[in-house]
Amino acid sequence: MTLLPDAYFAQFTDITPEYLAARGIRALLIDIDNTLAPYEQPDPTPETLAWFSALAEAGIKAALISNNHADRVERFNAPLGLPAYPDAHKPLTKTARAALAGLGVTPNAAASLGDQIFTDLLCARFCGMQAIIVPPIRDKRSFFWRFKRALERPILSRWHKKNGDFTRP
Repeated sequence: MTLLPDAYFAQFTDITPEYLAARGIRALLIDIDNTLAPYEQPDPTPETLAWFSALAEAGIKAALISNNHADRVERFNAPLGLPAYPDAHKPLTKTARAALAGLGVTPNAAASLGDQIFTDLLCARFCGMQAIIVPPIRDKRSFFWRFKRALERPILSRWHKKNGDFTRP
């Protein structure tokens, strides 16, 4: 099992429905915090809403899967109306597997999108999905978060050495 992502985009809006379809991805399990929005941003932006609309128009299913609590996930999801799974406990797979079943897709037709190697990417690997990573939008600065990101740096450095800067859509 590799800790290298299958793709590493500069931001989530760079991921196009065409890119996903070309890789057989029919569904995305998407993290919220630091992937779609900073922690302190309670609602999706118009750009985020347009991105989800483009996915839906292309037939790409989506669900929000977050380690954050229900109040955060429900507030962010209110204008989106997606299947949403708070308190997911990623990298554990129980919630991700429930999300896949809810979307009616198998892991080989899905991908996880997130900003963390040791939660989002590992959950994808444990489920048998592709893993797409984006850099965190605005990280917390506590010792725990700085330590976790320091552990991720060598992995992302290997990805960059192998693939260059970021994945191109």
